[in-house]
Amino acid sequence: MAKAQKSYSCQSCGAITSKWSGKCESCGEWNCIIEEVIQAAPKGLGGRTKGRQIEFVALSGENGKIYPRHKTGIQEFDRVTGGGLVPGSATLIGGDPGIGKSTLLLQAVCAMAKGGARCLYVSGEESVDQVRMRASRMHLADAPVELASATNVRDIVASVEGGGDKPVSILIIDSIQTMFIDSIDSAPGTVTQVRTSAQEIIRTAKAKGVAVIFVGHVTKDGQIAGPRVLEHMVDTVLYFEGDRSHQFRILRGVKNRFGPTDEIGVFEMAGAGLVEVANPSELFLSQRASDVAGSAVLAALEGTRPLLVEVQALVAPSSLAAPRRAVLGYDHNRLAMIAAVLETRSGISLSGHDIFLNIAGGIRIHEPAADLAVAAALISALSGNPLPAETVFFGEIGLAGEIRQVAQPDLRLKEAAKLGFGEGVVPALKNKNKGAKPPENIRICAVKHIHEIADMFAGGDVQKIRARSA
Repeated sequence: MAKAQKSYSCQSCGAITSKWSGKCESCGEWNCIIEEVIQAAPKGLGGRTKGRQIEFVALSGENGKIYPRHKTGIQEFDRVTGGGLVPGSATLIGGDPGIGKSTLLLQAVCAMAKGGARCLYVSGEESVDQVRMRASRMHLADAPVELASATNVRDIVASVEGGGDKPVSILIIDSIQTMFIDSIDSAPGTVTQVRTSAQEIIRTAKAKGVAVIFVGHVTKDGQIAGPRVLEHMVDTVLYFEGDRSHQFRILRGVKNRFGPTDEIGVFEMAGAGLVEVANPSELFLSQRASDVAGSAVLAALEGTRPLLVEVQALVAPSSLAAPRRAVLGYDHNRLAMIAAVLETRSGISLSGHDIFLNIAGGIRIHEPAADLAVAAALISALSGNPLPAETVFFGEIGLAGEIRQVAQPDLRLKEAAKLGFGEGVVPALKNKNKGAKPPENIRICAVKHIHEIADMFAGGDVQKIRARSA
């Protein structure tokens, strides 16, 4: 029997080396190289053989051929996936433990099964009775979903290929870290097992036209555990985010070959499962106090959806040599940049103050359009003057203090006008946008530099604030 060989692969970029090292030379990540065991081919089978010629087809394909998607009826889930699951596609969904991944997929698969699709739910972490208990609690026990508790990939593939009276349409694998192939001498969850198991299931799913959804564990940094190449193998990568202290859950599309990326779906955790939120902006602003300093409303854009959230800031004098910068839901480095720009370009010093910044509702904001709202909230918190209750902010701040344009300002203003806001503080347009016009029932206040924000919302005495901050 041929002797097995050892190699070392990087979990981040997939690079393979002959020996272990603390740092990957390809991507520069530390502590990401793991040992793998490679089974050598038996003697007599390793000879070079002549390959067969590949048959190429035209790019145009068959005219008028339509590939219907599997829709769940859950509007927020279908929005993130681009209109439903494509037959033969592979989707990976990750999230923190207990965030609601299995609950969301059970609701989705039960909805598709009631629509006539044959759905298989394979759980490697729970028994069949445990899944039934959760379905009964969510009032989904009457859905014709076929359950199984298995971890052997060969058995799962044989069950899918075996067919039956009706071909399989949807396959749920919960989770990919529990699956294994018996021909590989390593434990489930290792790099080799995760990559090989996913590759075998994806190959079968694409050959049979089955839409497969993998549940993936995440590390302490929030990234999907296992080899990073797993995210390259699948067609769609979704992250289920949220704070356990809040009832809101965000389903975010990071990669999607069949739809837009950075799309989000908003859910609310309830006793009977996850309930979709049709108007998240109104829900995020429902508990906002309008007469408190340091509160600004941001008109954000997540994918194709405009979203209004509250940015809360608290600025307090610090007795520490290095003042604290506590941030929830926003980039810590970007907050430091905005504070430096305010001090250098506007004369408002924040270096001797503790800064606490929070995006209310447990949502995370990644786009640079939040810079203007963060700056306005910091100025308001330092001066003690509340911002106007019916004003929204969006715009990117450059290092020179200039306010830069952001994408789709008309869509953001329409969402603000729909919720009753009457004024928008936005970047000044250098080039007129011919196709987009702001709503008529909202006033536009265009700004070009960050010092204009300080002059507008410092209560008419910006010099006193600058002297106090110094």
